[in-house]
Amino acid sequence: MSDATAAARKVRILVAKPGLDGHDRGAKVVARALRDAGFEVIYTGLHQTPEMIANAAVQEDVDGVGLSIMSGAHNTLFPAVIDALTAKGANDVIVFGGGIIPEGDLERLRSAGVKGVFTPGTTLESIIEWVKTNIVARA
Repeated sequence: MSDATAAARKVRILVAKPGLDGHDRGAKVVARALRDAGFEVIYTGLHQTPEMIANAAVQEDVDGVGLSIMSGAHNTLFPAVIDALTAKGANDVIVFGGGIIPEGDLERLRSAGVKGVFTPGTTLESIIEWVKTNIVARA
């Protein structure tokens, strides 16, 4: 893709629900807010494995992957998604996420490669601004 094409292409974000977590209202709200802010958004639905998320990210040629976990499995599943993306050669895809994540886990997730972590109470405007600032359409 040429630089001109990349500049004209909307940023593509995959919003995914890894693991057995069945609560997806927050993910859908964030996905819609990102879409309304001008991003192209693909929502995977519930119960995705890290490999399924990585496959979808590669197939959809996304620039970022947003993960939502309410089950407490973030310390396992967020790094597993990053590992799956790396295994597919997609280590340039920016991973961010949110959910019920204790303050004490934030640094661990960032050290694992999660670029942005959003906890309860984060505004949609803050998430949108973070995505605008940190994710660009890849060439």
